Amino acid sequence: MLINIQSLKTSGREPPVPVEIASSAGQLYVERWLRIVPGRRLVGSGMLDGQKVLVKVFVSSRARKHWQRELDGLISLQQVQIASPGIIASGALDHGGYFICTAFLDDAATLQQRWDSLAEVHPGEPTAIALLGQALKSIGQLHSQGLAQTDLHMGNFLLQSERLYVIDGDAIDTVSPGQPLTSEQAEDNLAIFFAQLDAQWDELFELLLINYLKVNPLAINPDRLASQVRKVRTERLSDWLSKALRDCTQFMVRRNWWRFSVVVRQQADDLHDLIEQPDAAFKAIPTLKDGGSSSVTRVSTNQHELVIKRYNIKGMGHWLTRFWRPSRAWHSWLAAQRLRFLNIATPAPLAMIESRFGPLRRRAWFICEYCPGQNLLELFGNDGHAEPSEEQGEALLALLRQLAGARISHGDFKATNLLWHAGQVWLIDLDGMQAHGSHAAWHKAWCVDRARLLRNWPASSPLTRWLDVNLP
Repeated sequence: MLINIQSLKTSGREPPVPVEIASSAGQLYVERWLRIVPGRRLVGSGMLDGQKVLVKVFVSSRARKHWQRELDGLISLQQVQIASPGIIASGALDHGGYFICTAFLDDAATLQQRWDSLAEVHPGEPTAIALLGQALKSIGQLHSQGLAQTDLHMGNFLLQSERLYVIDGDAIDTVSPGQPLTSEQAEDNLAIFFAQLDAQWDELFELLLINYLKVNPLAINPDRLASQVRKVRTERLSDWLSKALRDCTQFMVRRNWWRFSVVVRQQADDLHDLIEQPDAAFKAIPTLKDGGSSSVTRVSTNQHELVIKRYNIKGMGHWLTRFWRPSRAWHSWLAAQRLRFLNIATPAPLAMIESRFGPLRRRAWFICEYCPGQNLLELFGNDGHAEPSEEQGEALLALLRQLAGARISHGDFKATNLLWHAGQVWLIDLDGMQAHGSHAAWHKAWCVDRARLLRNWPASSPLTRWLDVNLP
């Protein structure tokens, strides 16, 4: 099937495949699409003159600019002999648009794919350290040649037969031609990479930098690097929360006069019927909670065990206090996205729906995965007759350290909102959660959370005494 660029540009997230594209280098055959940014860029694998290639097709109104950046970045890598897939062909496409074909690396995987396949990625785990070391060695090579990868993450490093390749030429920036980056320039760029690791890795930065310093010996300021990492993490979190409310690669958003819905794009098909009619799930008996300001039920789909929480409107007076602001489902959705981004255990948020009349909110629904854990009141009993085990105690304290580090308060920190599952303590019921802008504000809210948790058991019980001594 021969296709023109205009058809690709308007094909949305599901362009036809396989297709043939007429290019200045000959007929380009695309077997499958690997990544699609609708109306802007498509990445696929295919054939050109009998050779297997990775092809990037640029179709936006600024296609020439993005094509040129990609081409310049790949050429810059080749000029300083940093391993990257070789350029096979490049140029204009018939009827508009541009393309670049690079060598297709068979049996290659990104460092991110290798990372995700690890059984454990806790700080200090040798295999994880080795993967990070490979990336940092490559970053050191870039910096020593005056180059920086502005989209620095493990998905932009490709490993084939133990050889590491740098990909994504569009993000290669020539900062100082012919000269190594300064220490501050290197720290700013390294911060982009380190910011994507869990905060528990922060204490190992100096160990991880050994591989970097072997190829690019610079005087790295650890305090400034740590400060830049915190800054980048804040920016990345803000960007993620913004994405969680708009139509993009990760999320599907639908809105009209009567409703707003957002769903994890990969789960949209499985959850379609549920999102269209969320109240149908509440006809099942028994529900987990029924009545009042919220109702909760559990439902199964083809792929998931789910919990649906419906936030009710109890009457006109209640509606008058709620209609003008984001619903509690909206807050729960963003709170869960924040926790997941920060690697704080909470059931995966999958969808959120608001019933609306124009800008006015009515009922709302929050859908997340079901967590089979046991809540802490069931786990320790109403009388708190025993201290937690070493594993349970450390897991609870680890959760609290994460919340404190992120300056997050829960708002309803009772034992039934904390679940013991798979060696972790999980947070649920997030509509009162807050992220505070200062330590003082967080500390005030934490004192309320702490007191609420202690009230679950008698003050004289062994569990309460242990909590009082060990909680921050």
